[in-house]
Amino acid sequence: MEFISEALDAYCNLHTSDENPLLAQLNRETHAKILQPRMLSGHFQGRFLSLLMKLVKPKRILEIGTFTGYSALCLAEGLIENGKLTTIDINEEMEGFTRRFLDDSDFSTQIEYIIGNAQLLIPMMDETFDVIFIDADKKNYINYFDIVAEKVNQGGLIIADNVLWSGKVADTKQNDKDTVLLRNFNSLVQNDDRFENILLPIRDGLMIARKK
Repeated sequence: MEFISEALDAYCNLHTSDENPLLAQLNRETHAKILQPRMLSGHFQGRFLSLLMKLVKPKRILEIGTFTGYSALCLAEGLIENGKLTTIDINEEMEGFTRRFLDDSDFSTQIEYIIGNAQLLIPMMDETFDVIFIDADKKNYINYFDIVAEKVNQGGLIIADNVLWSGKVADTKQNDKDTVLLRNFNSLVQNDDRFENILLPIRDGLMIARKK
């Protein structure tokens, strides 16, 4: 996941606004107590998501894949007054840890945290969204995109995390299942005429697609 030198990465972080104390605590506890803490969005990507949301000013955000709630809290920083973020995760074992931080945040009344299967729940939602953030099981990225493509408003964003997969998507010698799936996902978005998109090498890669 390291695409730039350690020194340059440190310099970028040093010149990026700090995460707030709750996010800093969440960051520390995730690394201390939770398996696979690298799944956390982290300081730099979190500040990017927060700033992007403050520019977009969404009323409704949908997140697929909550993990410990770090990205949800960053995305929620850009919600307009009376805005709402719905985040869905299938791992009920994480609920106690994650809900504690969501409930302690300034956005506790604006975040709906659902434990369940996003592929089953989203089609039943009778609403559309300004921003949809996909950061869940990679094998279903194409399925998630197909489901939410009609749920995002015109001018809205679909953002997908981990689309560079530690750089493996660009290495033709790497053809494990997840790498191939993510290559196919990136091609799908690139060739979808409903969207304009950009793939940013931020952390493990962010695909940002805007609905025309």
